[in-house]
Amino acid sequence: MAARTHRGAATPAIQQLQRLKFPFQVHSFEIANTESTAGYGLQAATALGVPASAVFKTLITFVDDRPCVGIVPVDHTLDLKALASALNARRAVMAEVPVAERLTGYVVGGISPLGQRRKLTTVLDTSAQGHALIYVSAGRRGMDISLRPDDLLQATGGVLAPIARQVG
Repeated sequence: MAARTHRGAATPAIQQLQRLKFPFQVHSFEIANTESTAGYGLQAATALGVPASAVFKTLITFVDDRPCVGIVPVDHTLDLKALASALNARRAVMAEVPVAERLTGYVVGGISPLGQRRKLTTVLDTSAQGHALIYVSAGRRGMDISLRPDDLLQATGGVLAPIARQVG
């Protein structure tokens, strides 16, 4: 499952970064199991040869009924109470898969925080600051973008907050 630099058609996420002129790199890799959405991020970390803590998953939520994005490392879970607190809200719930896909224009396992159909409030876990580069979906399963955390925040208009919880 070797990773390679991608040279194919640009997704909306890639197009957004190109417009903004932020430095980034696109990485393509094989997905071992396309039947399940579980583990895409961990497969990406293995294929890219980077720690799972540097690969971030994009999760679509509703915070006080407003659609929002939570971005956390793939080896963690999203702490919904912490997300709500970060946005001065009462509660947060995960979006249903069809709703997440409709809001973003991407399929689960390939939802990028960039180039979404509409701009959503975005929160990036503070652990991203511990990495020079982080990896997020490029908008397609088996394709990630590496970029600086600050560039991701600027591109999404996002904020930093401690929203990740250790698994188990």
